[in-house]
Amino acid sequence: MPNEAQKSPVKIIIATVIIMVTVAYLAFTGVRDNKSYYVTIGELQGMGNKAYVRHLRVAGNVAPGSIHRVGTNATFELLEQGRTLYVDYQGTEPPPDTFKDDAQALAVGTYGHDGVFHATQLQAKCASKYAPKTQPTPTTTAAALTPSH
Repeated sequence: MPNEAQKSPVKIIIATVIIMVTVAYLAFTGVRDNKSYYVTIGELQGMGNKAYVRHLRVAGNVAPGSIHRVGTNATFELLEQGRTLYVDYQGTEPPPDTFKDDAQALAVGTYGHDGVFHATQLQAKCASKYAPKTQPTPTTTAAALTPSH
């Protein structure tokens, strides 16, 4: 008849295995649910049924005059190499200040069967704001290069 000392290590090992399996499962499903693929508008439109089941990130330039804001939400069109994507942003935060016509934008969300990209996150940058400032090129003349005596 086994005593309590012999049963105790077995219980600890079983409990440890159960905890490790649970943690591994939660880590795997959490990563899978948060994973998003970066695609261009052309790739998105060519994905077929795969586009409807994945969490995606799509980038493009905001079409001029297409932004319509309502509270923290916005609808707009992204342009990329002659292709257009209608985006419906339903976020908890309003679009960033840099979200303007012709700005580069990144929408994160899912593509619906209605042909609309349903974004839950939105990032934008104004190209002119982040472009390095150019220094004027100094002009030189032959007189300036001639040493004076």
